[in-house]
Amino acid sequence: MQDVLSGLVDIELPPNRSERLTHQLANALREAILKGALLPGRRLPSSRELARQLKVSRNTVSSVVDQLAMEGYLDVAQGRRPVIAAQPLKLARGKSISATATLAPRTSRWAKHLQRSNWPFRDKASPRPFQTGIGDAREFPHDLWARCLRRAARSAATRQALSINHPALQSALLRHLMIHRGVRAQARQLMIMPSAQAAIELIARVVLDAGDLAWMESPGYGGARAAFEAAGGRVAGTSLDRAGLVIESGSGRPRLIFVTPSHQYPTGRLMSINRRRQLLAFAASVGALIIEDDYDSEFHYDGRPVAALQGLDEAGCVFYVGTFSKSTFADIRLGYVLVPEAYVDIFEKAQRHSGQIGAAPLQEALAEFIDDGHFAAHIRKMTRIYRERRDHLVRALDASAGDWLKIDPPSGGMQLVASLGKRIDDHEVAARMIDNGISLRPLSPHFVGRVTERGLFLGFAAWNAREIEKGAEKMGAVLRHYRR
Repeated sequence: MQDVLSGLVDIELPPNRSERLTHQLANALREAILKGALLPGRRLPSSRELARQLKVSRNTVSSVVDQLAMEGYLDVAQGRRPVIAAQPLKLARGKSISATATLAPRTSRWAKHLQRSNWPFRDKASPRPFQTGIGDAREFPHDLWARCLRRAARSAATRQALSINHPALQSALLRHLMIHRGVRAQARQLMIMPSAQAAIELIARVVLDAGDLAWMESPGYGGARAAFEAAGGRVAGTSLDRAGLVIESGSGRPRLIFVTPSHQYPTGRLMSINRRRQLLAFAASVGALIIEDDYDSEFHYDGRPVAALQGLDEAGCVFYVGTFSKSTFADIRLGYVLVPEAYVDIFEKAQRHSGQIGAAPLQEALAEFIDDGHFAAHIRKMTRIYRERRDHLVRALDASAGDWLKIDPPSGGMQLVASLGKRIDDHEVAARMIDNGISLRPLSPHFVGRVTERGLFLGFAAWNAREIEKGAEKMGAVLRHYRR
């Protein structure tokens, strides 16, 4: 410990710290000035004397003085010692900042809405059966993808100024969606986003005003609810029947309607063609916009997949949202939204303003990956694998827990719901499963308003046969113990 400046400031410079001596000394003097231990007008010792007291080189002291002078903490002039220039920090009533408690956070209404939501669900453990929303990255053709990335990286030096939405990816993706999902659009209507959630959040900010009514399926996707409420919308849950979302014309005039018609989240139900046409007609009659989240519809197992709702839209009211994180691997961090023609210009401006932009090399690599047929080939392969895993999980759960779980296998997607019955607390069951090494979600938090069903929401796509069997055995053991 070195006594500096008549005992007003104690500066300790441990000899073996990884931080450079100049940084240590500069930080100590800044802190002393800001806390008021060194007041304006006070002169420091000469660089020679300060170096002697601290047992450091004179060059170290001179470097620190020059740095603090540049930052405005010291006044220096040739032939005289440095003078303290900066004032100590003060708050109201003259209190030093060091004497005050930490300020409580003050957040916006947007942040408060997010804090109150139960989304996103958090699982701090590493991925394990039966975590939802993820595919099997072990089956992805990483070598082919790496070649596409390398070529995109090499072309960066010659790449001309690009739109924030890479035209090559817009064209390649549109061709894929027209063939496989039946969409109807121009390439310029495709906006490439960091995720599907980013697209939903930006749509909400573009079209919702505070107090606007937004409908969503109940049970439904919590990320959409969080985005709508954060934007100031009033969210109303709309019930489901076997044909999909029930259109309740007496429930007000919504500004926005969120649906997952090709594979309802989380029940897996398919919206019938008649219900789709009814929904589009209703939206046009009340001036509502529709978000169609087609999050994992690439994977369809029973019969041919039903075309997207967007392809039936004649009024230009459907925002079609998708993601690559389900069809490729989770960390790709790219999604997209097909925007109605009337909203293209304002949406692209909002996209630029909010910085919701995918990296150009990543977009270029993905365009090549799609154009060369690798994307479609991977989806064909994974559809076969995921179908087998869905069936394997249904059989395994029937064998280990068939007395307690009721499963209606979904016709597509990457996850399923196992019903528990209305009297069983699915929160408690899910917590016990997690404690025993099984990652899943309770069904009840997905409802908006009244909960009409309780169950467990399980992903099957990321887990092979052995992992599924072991997970199902653990689930059966937990349920047997719970019922006792």
